[in-house]
Amino acid sequence: MFKKYPVLFSLLLLGYAFLYLPILSLVVYSFNGSRLVTVWGGFSTKWYGELMNNSTLLDAAWLSVKIGSINATLAVILGTMAALALVRFRGSRGHKSLGVMVAAPLVMPEIIVGLSLLLLFVAMEQLIGWPSGRGQTTILLAHVTFSMAYVTVIVQSRLAHMDMSIEEAALDLGARPLKVFFKITLPMIAPALVAGWLLAFTLSMDDLVIASFVSGPGSTTLPMVVYSSVRLGVSPQINALATIIIAIVAVAVLIAGYSMYRQELKKQNA
Repeated sequence: MFKKYPVLFSLLLLGYAFLYLPILSLVVYSFNGSRLVTVWGGFSTKWYGELMNNSTLLDAAWLSVKIGSINATLAVILGTMAALALVRFRGSRGHKSLGVMVAAPLVMPEIIVGLSLLLLFVAMEQLIGWPSGRGQTTILLAHVTFSMAYVTVIVQSRLAHMDMSIEEAALDLGARPLKVFFKITLPMIAPALVAGWLLAFTLSMDDLVIASFVSGPGSTTLPMVVYSSVRLGVSPQINALATIIIAIVAVAVLIAGYSMYRQELKKQNA
């Protein structure tokens, strides 16, 4: 490949180096004994020990994981419902309006989304008394609002290419629509649901702008803690925490890849 396409192969290597060398340097400097992250002070794991005693970082990380998990689950449920409506009721009244509302969070600047949701939560609190203040609930509602749009697009693309004759055959044989959905449709779109869940979880864990608008005291997420600490100078504990997250993600990707490889082998041997 290198001899046949040397320029393309070189550009590919440069692109991957641009993406992964900063991550590699972050992992290396997480084992730096010096407090200065740009000066190597010898190999040490003391920052991992200090990270375990840093309640601020750990509480923020746990809050982000909790909100991200609930957000991803709700986004998959609501996004799947929206995708089913867009695919199965194409041409009906309100179809285009629903499509526009679903796609709006994808193209709307985050600062506009965050500000509009903040104004909405303030108005709701004045009218009905809920949500009371800004905190975990408002962050979760805000994350579900934009995450479900991404899930809808993913599930919609899977449903659009699904063979409808399988569902029609099950209905002709006497199966009820709800049973057809759980026994046939849901397993067929399961890869899209998993992809949507992972994307929604990642978007929630990564969000800073919207969470900054709708959060309150005692509801600081991990990106907010990292951003506030970076402005004062990067702490080696941040590198240690990032390395742990990278390790968890890498293990999850390897497990998923191995599982897909085993399934492919079973299909070939069948």
